[in-house]
Amino acid sequence: MRPRRPAVQVHLAHDSSRARLVRHAAIVLAGLLAALAPAELPTTQAAPPEGQIGPDRQTLASMVDRGVHYLTSEGQADDGSFSNVAGSGVTALATTALLRSGRTAQDPAVAKGLDYLQKCVQPDGGIHRPQSRLANYETCVAILCLSEANRDGRYDAILKQAQARVRGLQWDEAKGTEASNFSYGGVGYGDKSRPDLSNTAFLMDALKASGAGKDDEAVKRALVFVSRCQNLETEHNSTPFAAKINDGGFYYTCVLSRQDESRQTPEGGLRSYGTMSYAGLKSMIYAGLAEDDPRLKAAIGWIRKNYTLTTNPGMGGAGLFYYYHTFAKALEVLGVDYVEDAQGVKHDWRKDLAEELARRQRPNGSWVNEDTRWFEGDPNLVTSYALLALSHCRPKDEKPARQTEPRP
Repeated sequence: MRPRRPAVQVHLAHDSSRARLVRHAAIVLAGLLAALAPAELPTTQAAPPEGQIGPDRQTLASMVDRGVHYLTSEGQADDGSFSNVAGSGVTALATTALLRSGRTAQDPAVAKGLDYLQKCVQPDGGIHRPQSRLANYETCVAILCLSEANRDGRYDAILKQAQARVRGLQWDEAKGTEASNFSYGGVGYGDKSRPDLSNTAFLMDALKASGAGKDDEAVKRALVFVSRCQNLETEHNSTPFAAKINDGGFYYTCVLSRQDESRQTPEGGLRSYGTMSYAGLKSMIYAGLAEDDPRLKAAIGWIRKNYTLTTNPGMGGAGLFYYYHTFAKALEVLGVDYVEDAQGVKHDWRKDLAEELARRQRPNGSWVNEDTRWFEGDPNLVTSYALLALSHCRPKDEKPARQTEPRP
């Protein structure tokens, strides 16, 4: 069920008279610039006329086809895995990307990926290679993948065990963690690792895919941790970081007293950045926050002030394609077609994102981040992120055409 759109969406999806004048002027100016110097046009543009939401369908389809061709012809190993030196996570992401791009579970590349993931199932229900230190992340993305392919119930048993496993990784009373502890409700990479918002957001995705709603106890606990990772001084965030920046965005974790300088200011505040802010917003929507909740309003306010697709706000090029994926999924969950930035310019986010990814796609159909931090130098991982992001760029009434026969 699509979540109810927040009331603050009036700033995101509806025109005011002033905004219509701004948009009209922007369109006229863009046309003049295009005639004079098309190469200088910005990649982010104002909203198109009504009825033209999203990217050009032919261009989008071509990008997706080329990305899929790369993964299936160059990215996959004989055992069905993708970049298995990094564990099983990339295989789950790549296989999900293929499924969301129109391939079926019977497609040879998809079937091989699914078979590889099944071989990664552990006795405790986790889906990863033995002794993995990334049990939560890898199991959560495998849950998303198998749920996508589970149209006939063939993975029900595996999914049930996997869901129990990731629930058991959450820091809660069963682990001796009280609600006053800043770790409470969060989850890290494994059983004993400190919790962070990225892993907690993956847990929320997996819970959502499993049918968990806002009244689920694990979801309620996760919201406690997510709220403590927001730069917002409220009764929901009693950490020493809450009031230091107070911009409504989100940071990586509230548990460590010191973090690297890219994440922490000299004064001790924790910097909000793009990937975590969209992950936090998405998680709060999953948790069913009321439309007038100050946490939700503040998160949307941060997005309006930091709308961009040329960088991961607050992190530059680091994690850029993870940012694209989280950006697209969060805005689709929010249910908006346009984002109005702090200057009053409306952006068709689907069109903007597709155009930016088109600019960055390589001749062989893959994507790679020039900033290789967080494994984004790997074309399998980055191409998977890009395809997953593009799967949210289709018009709302358009679904990918499922193939009944594998491509040659």
